[in-house]
Amino acid sequence: MIRRLLAALALIALAGPAAAHKASDAYVTLRVAGAEISARLDIALRDLDRDLDLDANADDRLSWREVRTRWSDIAALARAGLVPIADGAACTPATPGNTAGAEAPPVLATHSDGRYAVVRLSWRCAAAVQRLDADYRLFARTDPTHRGIVRYARKDGPLQLVVLGPGAGPVRLHLPGLPAVATPVVPDTATAMAAATPQTLAASPAFAPAQATHATQAGASSGLAAFGGFVREGVHHILIGYDHILFLLSLLLPSVWQRRCEADHATGRMRTRWAPATDGRRAFAGVLKVVTAFTLAHSITLALSVFDVVDPPSRWIESTIAGSVVLAALNNVWPLIAEARWKLTFAFGLVHGFGFASALKDAGLAQGDLVSPLLGFNLGVEIGQLCIVGLVLPLAWSSRATRAYRGAFAGGSMAIAGIAALWLVQRAFDLSLIAG
Repeated sequence: MIRRLLAALALIALAGPAAAHKASDAYVTLRVAGAEISARLDIALRDLDRDLDLDANADDRLSWREVRTRWSDIAALARAGLVPIADGAACTPATPGNTAGAEAPPVLATHSDGRYAVVRLSWRCAAAVQRLDADYRLFARTDPTHRGIVRYARKDGPLQLVVLGPGAGPVRLHLPGLPAVATPVVPDTATAMAAATPQTLAASPAFAPAQATHATQAGASSGLAAFGGFVREGVHHILIGYDHILFLLSLLLPSVWQRRCEADHATGRMRTRWAPATDGRRAFAGVLKVVTAFTLAHSITLALSVFDVVDPPSRWIESTIAGSVVLAALNNVWPLIAEARWKLTFAFGLVHGFGFASALKDAGLAQGDLVSPLLGFNLGVEIGQLCIVGLVLPLAWSSRATRAYRGAFAGGSMAIAGIAALWLVQRAFDLSLIAG
């Protein structure tokens, strides 16, 4: 058991420098107008640089010229990364001679975590699109943690949202039905059924209730799919957010111990030190307080930030998150707050909530569309957090009285503090020491 715990701590310590806090996301807006489909893809330059090696002079800074001269490669990668399928058939990409138009000139946009290339694409389908699937493949071979946050609609209708993972195959996008087409009144129902097409059936008053029921069901299904997508995105975000994971680990390591006052055999003086906990219920209650405090705190600031009530600078937030990991880890070795760690957790959880918010704010949703994504994303964060607790806590409890755990406790806490200290310096002064 203790070997598994040590292996888990080593993996986190080694993986920490290998990933940034901000997940790899691309933002896609997809609109359908008759037989034509248009899309805008915002793709992070850091992801494009990894795949296309845009930094020609290797100075760790992408210039506009380096991006512009490789724009055809960027557009080709984007087109290969998104394949719309209309009514079971792939649509034809736009070309200069196609009435759907060609790719727009190079443009950059700024999101909370840096610059993004804005690629505009279009396709022409065989007929007016009724059923649409999206096969999302962007960075499928190089970054399995990547996600596409896709907003889609028919013409100028309200945008719906879904989160897509690369390489998952075609995913149904639940578009509203086509506008009804005016048709003559057919007196004989049997004859009408024999000669009817989907368009004439949709236009017939006799079949209007069924059409409305189908539209309602499709809308409910779409809303549920979008909610589920944000639950998955929340789980994904916490599990690849190594600063959040290290913060939780720092809080969980001492959860199976308690502070005990006893005599020092060498000096005869009384001192307080960590000792294995003997009351499992009390230890569990302490973990429950810590997890609940973190949940409440980051839920508050996540909502405040997403709805633009409070919007602190990203660099300040990311630096403070790194600082919170340092302090939580050092508090294990030199405890200033031992019995009421939930108070420390609540205070730092407020900062972590602002960090979670960037994943939702960059999606570009209107405030009226944010309630369901906010709830789904927050639920996903809690599921991911409970997965970490469920993995670490049983291992820690079963090995709490061993010498190996004491070494893992001190060494792991110091390793976490060291990694987070590098993040703090890097984020505060905009340096490139390690990734993260």
